[in-house]
Amino acid sequence: MTPARMSGRISATVLILVAAFAAAFGLWFGARMLGAPAPLKLQAAVLYPAPRALPDFHLARSDGQSLTPADWKGHWTVAFFGYTNCPDVCPTTLATFKQAWKLLEPVEAEKVRFDFISVDPTRDTPEQLARYVGFFSKDFVAATGDDENLTRLTRALGLIYSREKTDNGNYAVDHSASAVIIDPQGRQIGLFRPPFEATKIAADLKTFVSLPGAGSRPIHGRDDD
Repeated sequence: MTPARMSGRISATVLILVAAFAAAFGLWFGARMLGAPAPLKLQAAVLYPAPRALPDFHLARSDGQSLTPADWKGHWTVAFFGYTNCPDVCPTTLATFKQAWKLLEPVEAEKVRFDFISVDPTRDTPEQLARYVGFFSKDFVAATGDDENLTRLTRALGLIYSREKTDNGNYAVDHSASAVIIDPQGRQIGLFRPPFEATKIAADLKTFVSLPGAGSRPIHGRDDD
């Protein structure tokens, strides 16, 4: 290979690298100028490419109030679907949520809510739900509803539940173990998937509430006991 040809090949390579750098810089500078948001640095949450709208639903809270899509607006909501007779997954999850809740500063906690929704409405009466969820935190919301509303909502959220009869004439409940993340516009933006870690969940919630327009309507006064 002659020196002239080698010089020409090196020059072409340099031009390609310069062009690639210029293109990358152009994309970065354009994003900065247009105000495009940088990817969030999250530790546990899995986000969807785009927020998902929720269907209409009507559930009954343990305190006698209704739970509708409007109640998931104005703040961040972490919703978990389970049942009070759950032997392991539900109590472990709620205990972890309690730990994550304690790691939030009061001003952050005002923008976050944890909801436990039972998919076993026959056994999970309002009194049972209140006792069960209140054991973990009096600030957590408990609700349930009929299968029409529960099925419509869980399917829209990408969750499932089912009941199967057992040998003793009773029934067991199977359900998804992921927790749903709802943004202040009342849209599902992603999931927290097991295994849950309180520190990582709290860190992600801190990131969410710090976003511009993340919602600041106080929901309740936190019980720090």
